[in-house]
Amino acid sequence: MGDKLIKISVVYFLIGVFLGLYMSIAHNYMLTGVHVHINLLGWMSLVVAGILYKLYPHLENTAVAKIHFWLHNLGLPVMMGGLTLVLLGNRGIVVLVSIGSMVVVLGIVFFVYNVLANLSKN
Repeated sequence: MGDKLIKISVVYFLIGVFLGLYMSIAHNYMLTGVHVHINLLGWMSLVVAGILYKLYPHLENTAVAKIHFWLHNLGLPVMMGGLTLVLLGNRGIVVLVSIGSMVVVLGIVFFVYNVLANLSKN
């Protein structure tokens, strides 16, 4: 699972970099919130989780790790897609941002629990 998280994280890194490049070229920074969240919750958070799972393989062999993986990777695209639409003027989609955000936060809670409960068990 560590490998999968690292691979997914570099895709988010690429998306974040291209979005930043677009905003810079266009001098339109309306999607700055999307850019920041893709880089933080996509690139950085997932690569750190992936590295921890690689360094401590017993962490990725738990049900909690699988729950973290799926919640984070299902919630983040919903959150980012919703935020993009909201920032582009579709206020009716704010519910997607809320749902996606809560799913990601719940996934991170599972990740934190996994690390705190299982890191020293090896």
